[in-house]
Amino acid sequence: MSNRYRPAEIELRHYRRWADSGYFAPSGEGEAYSIVIPPPNVTGTLHMGHAFQVTIMDALTRYHRMRGRNTLWQPGADHAGIATQMVVERQLQAEGTTRQALGREAFEQRVWAWKARSGNTINTQLERLAASVDWSRDCFTMDPALSRAVIEVFVRLYDEGIIYRGTRLTNWDPKLHTALSDLEVLSSEERGKLWRFRYPIEGAEGVLVVATTRPETMLGDTAVAVHPEDDRYRHFVGKTVRLPLAERSIPVIADSYVDPEFGTGCVKITPAHDFNDYEIGLRHDLPMINIFDRDAALNSNVPERYRNLDRFEARERVVEDLDAVGLLDGVSEHAAMIPRGDRSGVIVEPLLTDQWYVRAEPLARPAIEAVEQGRVRFVPENWSKIYFEWMRNIHDWCISRQLWWGHRIPAWYDGAGRIYVARTEAEARRKHALGDDVALRQDEDVLDTWFSSALWPFSTMGWPDPTKELATFYPTTVLVTGFDIIFFWVARMIMMGLRFIGDVPFRHVYIHPLVRDQEGQKMSKSKGNILDPIDLVDGVDLTTLLEKRTSGMMQPHLKSRVERITREEFPDGIRAYGTDALRYTFASLATMGQDVRFDLGRIEGYHRFCNKLWNAAAYVFNQLPEPSAGDHRATVADRWILSRLNRTVEEVHRAYASYRLDLMAQVLYDFTWHEFCDWYVELTKPILTGDDANPAEQRAARATLAEVLGGLCKLLHPLIPFITEELWLQLCARTGIESDTVMLERMPEADSFAADAGAEAEMTWIQGFIVGVRQIRGEMNISRVLTLPVRLAGAAASDRQRLVEHESYLQRLAGIGTIESVDSDEDAPGSATALLGEMRILVPLAGLIDVEAERKRLSKQLDRVRSDVDKARRKLANPNFVDKAPPDIVARERARVDEFGLQADQLERQLQRLKDLA
Repeated sequence: MSNRYRPAEIELRHYRRWADSGYFAPSGEGEAYSIVIPPPNVTGTLHMGHAFQVTIMDALTRYHRMRGRNTLWQPGADHAGIATQMVVERQLQAEGTTRQALGREAFEQRVWAWKARSGNTINTQLERLAASVDWSRDCFTMDPALSRAVIEVFVRLYDEGIIYRGTRLTNWDPKLHTALSDLEVLSSEERGKLWRFRYPIEGAEGVLVVATTRPETMLGDTAVAVHPEDDRYRHFVGKTVRLPLAERSIPVIADSYVDPEFGTGCVKITPAHDFNDYEIGLRHDLPMINIFDRDAALNSNVPERYRNLDRFEARERVVEDLDAVGLLDGVSEHAAMIPRGDRSGVIVEPLLTDQWYVRAEPLARPAIEAVEQGRVRFVPENWSKIYFEWMRNIHDWCISRQLWWGHRIPAWYDGAGRIYVARTEAEARRKHALGDDVALRQDEDVLDTWFSSALWPFSTMGWPDPTKELATFYPTTVLVTGFDIIFFWVARMIMMGLRFIGDVPFRHVYIHPLVRDQEGQKMSKSKGNILDPIDLVDGVDLTTLLEKRTSGMMQPHLKSRVERITREEFPDGIRAYGTDALRYTFASLATMGQDVRFDLGRIEGYHRFCNKLWNAAAYVFNQLPEPSAGDHRATVADRWILSRLNRTVEEVHRAYASYRLDLMAQVLYDFTWHEFCDWYVELTKPILTGDDANPAEQRAARATLAEVLGGLCKLLHPLIPFITEELWLQLCARTGIESDTVMLERMPEADSFAADAGAEAEMTWIQGFIVGVRQIRGEMNISRVLTLPVRLAGAAASDRQRLVEHESYLQRLAGIGTIESVDSDEDAPGSATALLGEMRILVPLAGLIDVEAERKRLSKQLDRVRSDVDKARRKLANPNFVDKAPPDIVARERARVDEFGLQADQLERQLQRLKDLA
């Protein structure tokens, strides 16, 4: 075994052996435990959120596999319709051609070729993160078997009247030329303008003034609406106004939707280009005039002067023309929510189009009941409220997309436009008795990517066939996902699972937090704070890091900013931490909160933890000669560490049951570092290396070291699989244990290790004694190489008995020389004191420190700390700082005040001790 912990030397070697040996396949004899991976986009690479999610899923999978469950972690990728088509179209553009020039079939072949060449990046990264998915079952949403399931669901829902085709107002992306669902539209507040126009009243003097943020849409107005109880305008209801520029008469109507307090209280109604206006148009049977084409340029339904103009160019011309005829009433600055396509980033245009829809209400009702009845449980529970709020206000789902990459809609049209839905064209002809003389053409559109994703838990298991996998692993046990796709994916899987399998797709939905940077900011390329998880595993030099963070950036100022931030944060690049340290970091962050901050200090700390475990194992291995016969006599330390391991195992199982990986990580960290390494390993040294060592105690210590290390390898394996595999195999080689891998060993139960309250009580006394002496040494700045005399005052008979039994521990670990009992503190003048119950531990300081020099040192340090406290308090007292500085900077300054305060308190206590000694 290497003297140093080098992750790169062990990680790939063990992963290949696991995968080649088929260890990831279901194998347990117990109850089924299954997870389906949220299928990442085939276009993508793993980001920090993915790596966080993978860590959680893999820890759960490995844990339950080691508990004997028949465990399946289903892998796969999503075809990502829009995202993938955009990638390949950009490649074609660079080659000077287009998908239209290629034709549909050739374009689809081009996408498949790209997928074969570049689409497996995610799988490689999953391997690097130790994901123990069953690769033999790897799926892709466009695979024939999964495509068959998609077509089957579409046909059945159409036959049941739940899928329908209709002309409705949809979100139209004029760049990608496709409809989008509401969930694919991101709205954010942007600064703009609010224009006011005068519409002349016909048959009377005067005008009605309307306000709009989209002047070009006035060419499609078909009414002006006022509130029915607005006395200013009630008498105009039923009259008409002249629509400027278009020169049409449009009615004045009354509708309670109108807010009399907004703008002038008069609202222009454009039913074909605004969702609220669309509903008003339906209520009042208004004409719906579509004025945009697929590029959001103005079409032939507007006056010739505006035809073929881009919508924003038309906006300027409309405003100019209204101003020229005196009908521009004014313009003001205005903030509005602007909808943009989540992929293209362009402003979405509400547009009347023919699309395919899923009726949501019949599917939503049972899905709501399933969560209400506890058949699906959200963790944390508060996310169920968000789920209910959306589901109880759900709209029909637009599922058609005007793309070429995806599942083509199984509908055919004859020359008269009649629709025939079937699994194949041949079935459509049989079903409707259509002869070969009837020409049919298939619908050009494809299905929304989320339609196939909604079937993922059962389509990956062979549905619609009644497979063994479906009977065994459905419903799955838990879905691990982020809160941002509760509506996109979680709700739709519940709806589809209930509809087609008759049961929920998963019992639990564990919503993990969003990973932010150390300042609490969302990670994004433009902010220069993106971290690639594989860079944290392997390390990356500054030059490569700069290239990765700025690739594709066109704006020089943005590129310069990102370069500056990167150079400041990582002047030497990022060091290699290894997969295990990264995974432990993620587990420690798996709280029940909504956001977590990723701090490189954490991964540095967990890398040190792995190194600590490695070094402790090296010590254990050095103490393990060939097993020798003879009796074992367990010391109090042996019995104590096994008892503490008993309690640790209990807490680990409790944490897994409640999805508290953060608590589990902390429990194992504390036991490994603070109890096993800091205490037990040190307590074995006098026994294993002492001159008067007892062979029976030595054998017990060696056996206990091996037992505890083996237990730790199993307990820690779900979190840090690579290092635990290496150490476990090394342990087996030295102890004769027959085992090929720790991942198929049984997870320890609490009763695997004997509880011993008496030993824990004894060790509490030993630790209290040693810590008390160490505190005196630290506070008095006494060199660690000096052996300290100790006097005990107020020692009870039990204290004296323990002193006799554990003297070797105390002398070795606390650096103590002589230990004597005295009647009172006066018998040991000039001593520093520590308390242990009623007993006082006294360390005479004569000859150990220069009291006056120490007083001066501490006083100088206290003055410096007080000065720092004053500076920080003055900064916080400055309103300009508190009001204008970022909240996290203010919070950090307040934390500094608290920290300085604690330092000052400690220094004052130390000075008081010195004063008491004088």
